[in-house]
Amino acid sequence: MTLGIKTPVATIEAIWAKHTIHLAEPPAGEPSGIKKFEGSGAEAASALTLCAVGDSMVAGCGTQDQQEGLIPDIAEGFAKEFRRDVAWQALGKLGATMRRVRYRLLPEVLKLDKKFDILIICAGSNDIMANRTLEEWRDDLAAVLEEAKPLSNHIVVLSPGQMQHEPSLGRALRRALEREMDGQAAVSKEVCSEHHATYVDMIHENVHADAPDFFSPDHFHPSAQGYQYMVDGVIAKLGVSFTQQFVA
Repeated sequence: MTLGIKTPVATIEAIWAKHTIHLAEPPAGEPSGIKKFEGSGAEAASALTLCAVGDSMVAGCGTQDQQEGLIPDIAEGFAKEFRRDVAWQALGKLGATMRRVRYRLLPEVLKLDKKFDILIICAGSNDIMANRTLEEWRDDLAAVLEEAKPLSNHIVVLSPGQMQHEPSLGRALRRALEREMDGQAAVSKEVCSEHHATYVDMIHENVHADAPDFFSPDHFHPSAQGYQYMVDGVIAKLGVSFTQQFVA
């Protein structure tokens, strides 16, 4: 883990974090599955397809099994909201920046030669920790969105998780990271608007990050329960107009 925050105290805390934090490895389990909707009308509607690409949150780091991660939880939430089955798959990599999504991960999805109902892109925290500039972020996100257009008509970009609440990081570092995330979010909103993608800003959403069961044992990634908290916020931020496009 690299942390390149440029304030004196935050830099010291970043160096300490680099040498003391042991991040959870990607969990076992299959990175795909189907979430069933059991209500009336489920038999008539075809399954919605969902693909996600990005960093450790897409990989479900912090859980014991990828089936307990963020993306299957979103798929389950979608199944309830859309009243139809949701077939999901996730391609996530611990430490992935948006540049890695652009050059390494997204090409793997493009090889599938398949169009998904919804494509989720989730990265950004590693770009901040690697001290990548907002100009670099803009270029990489814009390129990813442009190249992802053949994959889906509905592209959703998720902001990073709430690094300002991570108990493994010092106070000054958390404040510095929050400022960096806010700056990145402003750029992301512009780029997503230009490319007709949906941006979901979860940086200040109430996801119960102060709950004792929100973080995993590495005190950096969400736990299985933490991801469930986040999903409620994601679906709420997407809103009714998004949901109505997919309701069976």
